[in-house]
Amino acid sequence: MGNYFVKEEKIRFKHVDYAGIVFYPRFLEMLNDLVEDWFEEALERPFSTIHETNGIPTVDLKVQFKKAARLGEVLTKSLWVKNLGGASVHCGFRFADEKDITCLEGEVTLVNVAFNEERNDIKAASFSAEMKEKISKYLFHEL
Repeated sequence: MGNYFVKEEKIRFKHVDYAGIVFYPRFLEMLNDLVEDWFEEALERPFSTIHETNGIPTVDLKVQFKKAARLGEVLTKSLWVKNLGGASVHCGFRFADEKDITCLEGEVTLVNVAFNEERNDIKAASFSAEMKEKISKYLFHEL
């Protein structure tokens, strides 16, 4: 099966709009933070070193907003791998409130890219065997 990468995040004033609920672009920032933490903590490939020679841009994103999240709540953010390609990884994600009710869910596809020497062009680059092995630990096969 696989593992989920899980992080908690408290909804702060900076995340909410006038109504006291998370402003939707803040959810996408929280998702990017989750991906960045996954790469650093679980895959041992922090963005600070990735971006010296490579990148890992989002090329596809599907999001469903299920329930408002409010100031002061703590969300549990989960991420898992649905498909691992040569240079891409397709992930599922879910943000749930303290009662385990889904606030946000969706899918994100990331592509490993390499820069040329002048850093004016990028192209897809296969993940190393070591990186594929680390990513595979989060792979879930749907039944």
